[in-house]
Amino acid sequence: MTSDPRETTVLVVDDDRNHAESTADCLSPLGYTCVIAESGAEGIRLLQAKEYDLVITDLVMADRDGFEVLRAALAANPFVAVIVVTGHGTVESAVEAMRLGATDYLLKPVNIEDLRMKATRALERQELRLANLDMRRRLEAKFGFQGIIGSSEPMQRLIRRVRQIADTDVAVLIAGESGTGKELIAKSIHENSRRRDNRFIPVNCGAISQNLVESELFGHEKGAFTGATYARKGRFEYANHGTLFLDEVGDMPLETQVKLLRVLEDGEVYRVGSNQAIKVDVRILSATNQDLEEMIRQGKFREDLFWRLRGISVAIPPLRERAGDVPLLIDAYVREYARVYGRPVQGIDREALTILTRYPWPGNVRELKNCIEEMVVVADSPQLRPEHIPERIHAREAPAGALAGVVGVSIRDMERELIQSALTYVKGNRQEAAKLLGIGERTLYRKLRRYGI
Repeated sequence: MTSDPRETTVLVVDDDRNHAESTADCLSPLGYTCVIAESGAEGIRLLQAKEYDLVITDLVMADRDGFEVLRAALAANPFVAVIVVTGHGTVESAVEAMRLGATDYLLKPVNIEDLRMKATRALERQELRLANLDMRRRLEAKFGFQGIIGSSEPMQRLIRRVRQIADTDVAVLIAGESGTGKELIAKSIHENSRRRDNRFIPVNCGAISQNLVESELFGHEKGAFTGATYARKGRFEYANHGTLFLDEVGDMPLETQVKLLRVLEDGEVYRVGSNQAIKVDVRILSATNQDLEEMIRQGKFREDLFWRLRGISVAIPPLRERAGDVPLLIDAYVREYARVYGRPVQGIDREALTILTRYPWPGNVRELKNCIEEMVVVADSPQLRPEHIPERIHAREAPAGALAGVVGVSIRDMERELIQSALTYVKGNRQEAAKLLGIGERTLYRKLRRYGI
């Protein structure tokens, strides 16, 4: 539910047609869109077909009672606001309905001002619950700069850049191979921006049918096309005052690119099947694993849209170019999956860590995360060992060109990053870091002084 009453929908369920119409007439002046169901069965059917912000249902009806409507409403949307209407003789039933999840109740005959006050209050409570839920999700997900794992120089450069651009409204184009964590970077930008208290809405442009891309982005009106049985807000409207993340934007059809460009220029969307403009205020973050400039040369991507999306560009390095971060990522994922699956796994032994660090990770962080999840699940000891590593990792030796990505990086810089990563992994224990690196402690001390670590 949004604070804009034009977008608020109310379902009135009452087998007394006159009473239902008078209830709707009371709420319509507030700007709410009211739909009437003349039986409990019809109300349940409507609840299963579309989400409503508020349901007002009579408790006593001929076919299905208000309790069934209440259960159907909460099953369809756990956060829907429900007000039950009852006669004086069934107040106890109304109280029982509230215990089961109703927001409030009204006594017959319904007072107009009481109805309007309780409807407004119920919708405000619903909005507060949704806002609190969004806040909890953000805290639990722990997105932010601290969620980006990496002490290597490429990742530190990336984090510095993200810090610089987060608290602005500039459009950001995030480039990187599949599995490098483009959505994590986008969420980090959002969570550290001035829009952090509003929604972050991701859209995978490559996972939506071409016929439905415009409906997903801009919404549609009832009857706009076959299957459009009710009006629906698009992702732009849903992300209003927040952030819209267009993942795999290179897969967007050309005809949709034209309409997206117009939205970015005008700040207005038109639902499919409607001529009415809807103002939107959305920050755009986009991501791709394709070369958009090459696609422009091939006529597959619009150049004007490219420059609109690329206010600032951010490039995420593949994991093979930051091998020093692998131990840090492994440590984080071991702890995460040990907790998720209730396994007594506490870490990984040196031999297994060496194997995983040398592996080129063509699937990047996503492949590494999947590998550690599998290892934790099958582990039969507190330490992950080489025999726990999936066979596909053992079977694939690092190709001769596995270090091609670090050509141009000095040995000094690579050694410094490896030492920093090792120290971080063992929480500053120099003796353990020396063992992990396969060098003596005195050698490690000399290198620490040399590099000023």
